[in-house]
Amino acid sequence: APAVKNFTLNFTITNLQFTADLEKPSSRRFKSTEKVMYHYIDPLLQKSSIGPHFSGCRVTGFRSGKSRDDTKVDAVCSYKDNASLARFDRAKLHQELSTMTNNVTKLGHYSLDRNSLYVDG
Repeated sequence: APAVKNFTLNFTITNLQFTADLEKPSSRRFKSTEKVMYHYIDPLLQKSSIGPHFSGCRVTGFRSGKSRDDTKVDAVCSYKDNASLARFDRAKLHQELSTMTNNVTKLGHYSLDRNSLYVDG
């Protein structure tokens, strides 16, 4: 069976106010925001070059950003590493995600800090 490999995905949302309850994985706000992230992130990764091998993401946390309207999102995503996937190319994936988020400015109804996207970084 192909090995499952993980990579990190980090970005900052500039129009999601960070509150203390976003730090608590058991809180309702954490859970609902996490669901929204999956709703937006998973389809992008499914459309990317790792799409056929992509197996999902898990939000590992939300952190306070530079201003109180900024929320940093940390996620760990997985894919199945096998022969038909040439190799995991983080630069290529970063470029694809940049393009799909309008140069790292839009994720659904969220605005992104255009310098905040890191793929396995």
